Amino acid sequence: MTDRLPATGPPLKGHSMSLLRLGISLQPRWPIDDGAGVLRAARRAEDLGFDHVAVGNRLLDSGFGLDTDPLVLLSAVAGVTTRLRLLTSVLVAPYYPALVLANQAATLDVVSGGRLILGVGTGWNPEEFDAVGVPARERGSRTDDHLAAARALWTRRPADFDGRFTTLRAAQLGVPPLTHGGPPVWVAGHSDAALRRALRFGDGWYGTGADAAEVGDVRHRLHELAADTGDANRLTLASAAFLTPPGIPAAISPPGRPLGGTAPSAASVTDDLGRLAEAGLTACTLWLPIAAEHVGEAMEWIATEVAPQLT
Repeated sequence: MTDRLPATGPPLKGHSMSLLRLGISLQPRWPIDDGAGVLRAARRAEDLGFDHVAVGNRLLDSGFGLDTDPLVLLSAVAGVTTRLRLLTSVLVAPYYPALVLANQAATLDVVSGGRLILGVGTGWNPEEFDAVGVPARERGSRTDDHLAAARALWTRRPADFDGRFTTLRAAQLGVPPLTHGGPPVWVAGHSDAALRRALRFGDGWYGTGADAAEVGDVRHRLHELAADTGDANRLTLASAAFLTPPGIPAAISPPGRPLGGTAPSAASVTDDLGRLAEAGLTACTLWLPIAAEHVGEAMEWIATEVAPQLT
């Protein structure tokens, strides 16, 4: 199970030998009454040559702005773009029954022309787990169950599956995925349990705010945990990173070390990204803790000042 997505177009402009494929998280402080602003930003990201856009998973109001379902919002993004890859960053797998998760992901894979990357995690929010009636203590085992069942549904017609939470008998998914074997799955998390999950069920590992040392540590631990070296080598290594471009005010404090330090410049951001690439990262989602009105300006700065140096 490798990262099966076909090439989706050129990397960032002036950037044909890029060390990293850069994406943009569509998670700044969007006004609740301006959902169309997210779609405008996605179109601009595609025009600027970014590799992907990412959307997180919140069910209850976080106070952060527009809290959305990632599969629903990315379906809308798919309709206004043609090349951009679509990343759930990350979808909380225990919130969705396995059959629903498999069918929704396959549907988005089809309508996007095979551009979905299913980033998944176990979740953390006790209020949301209570609201959906899922015991938080079961989040790891439910994630494993749902990913295994989804893979069975994506790869076999009909599919039988016996899991702790899911049982299937001669099940045929309503819509088979366009991508052979189903969309690539990137498993989030830094614990050994998360890394084992990536090895068992994933096509990639997805981190949050990882620096070069941590990426190197994850690579080492994956090889230690893998049954053989090749099993770890097949995984894509990707991570979200926090960036507030110079001259743009931060709307909130980033929840981790920002790229380029506390006073970032094109050179310091490029240096950090280069170190991540040298450590083995191949895709980086830039999470911008800024107001929606500044997103276009921030993307322009990244595309013109940072991307050309990543060669």
